Amino acid sequence: MSSEQPLPSRFEEDWQFKQVAGPARYNRQTDGPVAYLQVADRVGTVIGYMWANDKDGAAGFVVPPGLPPNAVNAGARWVRALRDGKARELAPTALLAELAQGANDNDVSHVVPGSLTEAPTLASLRELVAGG
Repeated sequence: MSSEQPLPSRFEEDWQFKQVAGPARYNRQTDGPVAYLQVADRVGTVIGYMWANDKDGAAGFVVPPGLPPNAVNAGARWVRALRDGKARELAPTALLAELAQGANDNDVSHVVPGSLTEAPTLASLRELVAGG
C-alpha cells in the first residue's frame, strides 16, 4: 500500500482564468492606410516604427527583425507611450503627432526627425520593416 493520499479533485481541475480589466489599448489591426514614424536608438539604428490609423482607432509599434536585445528593450518605452495615449483618450494620429514633436524622446531612443509619413496599409508597412 502507498502512504500517499489521493489529491482532492479541486487540484485536478483545469482552471479557466478570465481577464476582467486591464489597461486601455488601441486596436492592433487595420486594413486602411497608416501614418508612421521611425524610432531610433542613440546611435541612429532604427529600432521600430510607430504607426496609427484613426478610422479603426488603431496604433502599434513594429520592430525590425534581427535587432540586438538592448535595441528591442529600448522599444518598450514606445509601447508604453501607446498605452498612455489611449488612457489620455488621444486619437491615434494625434498621439503620433505628439511623439513626432519629441514628447517621448530620451537618452536611449528618439523619433527620427522628419520621418512621419504614410503607408497604404499596415501589411505594406510590416513588409517594409521586414526588408521586403
